[in-house]
Amino acid sequence: MATGATPETGAGTADTVSASVVGASGFTGGELLRLLAGHPRFAVAQATSREYANRTVGSVHPNLRHLDVRFVSPDEIEPVDVLFAAMPHGASMERIEEFRDLAGTVVDLSADFRLDDATKYDEWYDGHTAPEHLDDAVYALPERHRDELPGADIVASGGCNATATILGLGPLADADLLDGADVVVDVKVGSSEGGAGGGEAGSHPERSGVVRPYAPTGHRHEAEIEQELGLSVSFTAHAVDMVRGASATAHVFPEDLPTKGDLWTAFRGAYEDEPFVRLVAGGGGVYRYPEPKAVAATNHAEVGFELDERNDRLVVFSAIDNMMKGSAGQAVHAANVALGFEETAGLDFQGLHPVGAP
Repeated sequence: MATGATPETGAGTADTVSASVVGASGFTGGELLRLLAGHPRFAVAQATSREYANRTVGSVHPNLRHLDVRFVSPDEIEPVDVLFAAMPHGASMERIEEFRDLAGTVVDLSADFRLDDATKYDEWYDGHTAPEHLDDAVYALPERHRDELPGADIVASGGCNATATILGLGPLADADLLDGADVVVDVKVGSSEGGAGGGEAGSHPERSGVVRPYAPTGHRHEAEIEQELGLSVSFTAHAVDMVRGASATAHVFPEDLPTKGDLWTAFRGAYEDEPFVRLVAGGGGVYRYPEPKAVAATNHAEVGFELDERNDRLVVFSAIDNMMKGSAGQAVHAANVALGFEETAGLDFQGLHPVGAP
């Protein structure tokens, strides 16, 4: 593990470890603070924001008004056990040496360390300024990298669209049911994916009521999906009229259509013992398939499927809260595994029903 803080530094005690959030004024930063403040093993040390330095976190995140924490400038960050970086793409790679000196574990929520090859950053992003650290990073999704996370120096939280897609298709890839298949993925996402500074396209008058394709081709999350699943996908994202949530529908055209028994074997084998994945495939009731509304504000993912024998097609559905399983919740889950904590610690909220639009 990298040099940095020990469990005795920062705000930690014998029973807790200290944690700070860099970039804490954004939506993701706020979710991290909410989760860490309610976590039995983390003690919040600092929350940084250049714009809101010296203001209370509750002045920006009204649900956190009870926290006695003020934002500090990013230049004033102190040694800590675990550092959560919730900054825009490109910022973490510029400061990773500093972060690794400050903390034993760095959990990055940008795209800066998700890919394992610097040439992929040349292809999908704008290059990488700290490629020597890529080998030290572990992709955060515990359902796929649980054995690699303990003791990881850098934990790279996955993108929300990629997470939804990977959770849906991962069991099929692992069971070799996607060999030679054509895969088309369509993801519907809420406005919070654009962040607190979403810009003109994210303003309420422009966003309300839309089903807007915003990444018809070449979405950067394709790189994560292809890396994690070992196959190419055709990917499109739509912005829709909800705040929280990501819903992925994958249309799979395999060389040999699997049976329903094959599919249940694959999905149950992958997720039967997973604490945060629910299998929802048909059945009764109103919510017969995965639905973002049903997992809003939770770290749960729902996954389901249907066979279309007439068209030799398999349809896979997956739904997550993009701010939780697709971001802050995944980061805390991975940190729990990395540090040897109970996996579900701080993440046991089960959601609400009925609930308004997420």
